Amino acid sequence: MNFCSHCGHTVRLAIPQGDDRPRFLCDECATIHYQNPRIVAGTLTVSGTRVLLCRRAIAPRKGYWTLPAGFMENGETTAEAAARETREEACAETRLHGLYTLINLPHINQVFMIFRADLEGSFAPGPESLEVGLFEEHEIPWEELAFPTIERTLWHFYADRKQGEFPLHMSDIVPDRERQSGAG
Repeated sequence: MNFCSHCGHTVRLAIPQGDDRPRFLCDECATIHYQNPRIVAGTLTVSGTRVLLCRRAIAPRKGYWTLPAGFMENGETTAEAAARETREEACAETRLHGLYTLINLPHINQVFMIFRADLEGSFAPGPESLEVGLFEEHEIPWEELAFPTIERTLWHFYADRKQGEFPLHMSDIVPDRERQSGAG
């Protein structure tokens, strides 16, 4: 950040009085610019024994497979964001069951939240997907998954499905080392 979004003057990076981390400060209008993590919300949508995956039509990781997910918008809940992203990427309506994975990615300032869901009706590629399909466990293109968060969510799902229980899984993904915490 070089300029204040409130008054247009230059900003400097410093620790504000009473704070504990650097923030962009505007000396002209006294605005402190807080930068907070972005929430990525989506669904692990199931139809029978198959999981809905989308092949990305956009960067990053264009051409790789993912669960339908994207950035949360202002004015919506995390569940609404997950359902909207599923509609946008897979033209699919779902019935949500609740939050399933919460994965912190502090190195890229993101929190990844995936809800378990049932597919209701048909699906088709949206503008951000090259193709959309339902996959049995043995058909998952593991080597072509777009992100570690997708792989981790699918690992949890297939392990939990064998047990017949789907608890919330909370974990962190940190570069060069993976650290799991919380409910596992």
